[in-house]
Amino acid sequence: MGRLIVTGGAGFLGAGFVHHVIRHTDHHVTVLDALTYAGNRASLDGLPADRVAFVHGDITDAPLVDSLVSRADAVVHYAAESHNDLSLANPRPFVDTNVTGTFTLLEASRTHDVRFHHVSTDEVFGDLGEGSDAPAFTEDSPYRPSSPYSATKAASDMLVRAWIRSFGLRATISNCTNSYGPYQHVEKFIPRQITQVVRGERPKLYGSGSHVRDWIHADDHSAAVLAILERGRIGETYLIGADCERTNREVIERILALMGQPSDAYDHVADRPGHDHRYAIDASKLREELGWMPRHSDFDEGLSATIDWYRTHESWWSAAKDSAEKFYAAREGAGFPADTM
Repeated sequence: MGRLIVTGGAGFLGAGFVHHVIRHTDHHVTVLDALTYAGNRASLDGLPADRVAFVHGDITDAPLVDSLVSRADAVVHYAAESHNDLSLANPRPFVDTNVTGTFTLLEASRTHDVRFHHVSTDEVFGDLGEGSDAPAFTEDSPYRPSSPYSATKAASDMLVRAWIRSFGLRATISNCTNSYGPYQHVEKFIPRQITQVVRGERPKLYGSGSHVRDWIHADDHSAAVLAILERGRIGETYLIGADCERTNREVIERILALMGQPSDAYDHVADRPGHDHRYAIDASKLREELGWMPRHSDFDEGLSATIDWYRTHESWWSAAKDSAEKFYAAREGAGFPADTM
């Protein structure tokens, strides 16, 4: 499995995975990325040119995808439109990328008998409600997507399962909780709050902030995906989580405290339509079958390191921040919520 294609490899999780692969294996990686607003070529800076190739292209471009896959041993599919608020404003790109793009990759992988791993999200399961004792999601949890984003990711998961069963595609699926770490776009919850404080502005929080997310460091996510790619059972789904449930309010208050600000120095905004209340993952299958364990088990430590990264890489996120804040200001002016999660 020496030649990997990583779709969306200039995005947050994709770029993190490419860095992880280069550090821990001798694989060669071809990154296929459309460089939409969420992709950043600079996220791949410093990687060895003899082991990492970059192709600027779209996963819906069937001839391009077929040409690349024909020379690969495996495809690791990270590319996705992934922002809930944007999916509410304009669902079409989510259908194009998450559904049609996945179909295009599956067909090329089937044609050339290439190993395929599909990276998905826990948002396909909907939410666990407000009961704190509700059991975490497992691989057998029913799908109940609640936004255009999560619905298109659920559809892409189902396509992968159909290609496994109908055509014998050598594929696996992973569904992960909320990730954080370097290179994450500033539209997302943790980097948006950090960059607000760096710029001397007040963070914003949906509703009461009681919504619960199960956090995992991006490098732990990468290690899990690599373990599934190399040792996972074909046809299986693995859930990735680090047992780190926090309310959004707790996260924003920890960010403020770690950045030397009063823990209440944030504003509440109207809640987002269809906002899932709680996500939590049971990663027992991944841990027991493949021996994976998260290394970044101290959330404060991981959060502090992430804050340091954004403080020292303002040139990486500054332009994206300006664009994202214009989007939120326009939505807020039109009566929509102004936060993200």
